[in-house]
Amino acid sequence: MSEAKVRSVESSTEPTTKLPPLRFVTAASLFDGHDASINIMRRILQSLGVEVIHLAHNRSVAEVVQAALQEDVQGIAISSYQGGHVEYFKYIVDMLKQNDAGHIKVFGGGGGVIVPEEIQELHDYGVSKIYSPQDGMTMGLVGMIQDMVDQCRAAGFPNRDISKATEDDYLGLSNMITAIERGEMGSADLAALKLGTDRSTPVLGITGTGGAGKSSLTDEIIRRFRMDSGDTAKVAVLAI
Repeated sequence: MSEAKVRSVESSTEPTTKLPPLRFVTAASLFDGHDASINIMRRILQSLGVEVIHLAHNRSVAEVVQAALQEDVQGIAISSYQGGHVEYFKYIVDMLKQNDAGHIKVFGGGGGVIVPEEIQELHDYGVSKIYSPQDGMTMGLVGMIQDMVDQCRAAGFPNRDISKATEDDYLGLSNMITAIERGEMGSADLAALKLGTDRSTPVLGITGTGGAGKSSLTDEIIRRFRMDSGDTAKVAVLAI
């Protein structure tokens, strides 16, 4: 799809602003360098008002699920043109359930690489939707992405039990951050949270214009912390 056509698709979509935005992790599967399709899907998701955490190509199940837990997402979208898709998607479903995140919906596609029998097998296993070439012809690009958004909207947001969040609980911590961001925590809960804060933990803010080197500096600081601590230091990175 040309750049002009992508811009045309984006201009024809209307983002949903009345409800809290959905979040998706997008990626191409492990050993898969075909990133053109997932890049287009990512841009259409963004044009529909979805917050997208894009991991690019050649991403393992562990990387995808870890990002989904840490970012408190409602959906995962994966393109897979390299084979091994049945095992890959099943492993995503399994790992989400193992981390009490079975509410996160999993979507995927791989053109003609994923045959109808495999699509049905994955649907039966718990994958929300694998889009086929026939779906592309009948629904169109925007139609498929809108279907993903609609399914996540219909499922709603899970109840967040932020009282049980611990430093090792990625999902609980991300739930808490989302609750704070959206103003869902009462003043009493916020006050109690602040009282329990370890104020000896250093907090460093990094800002700057685009291309100033913020990401490179952040990466180097984290690398030094990990090296100096023998990889035992725990560092939280919040990108706003």
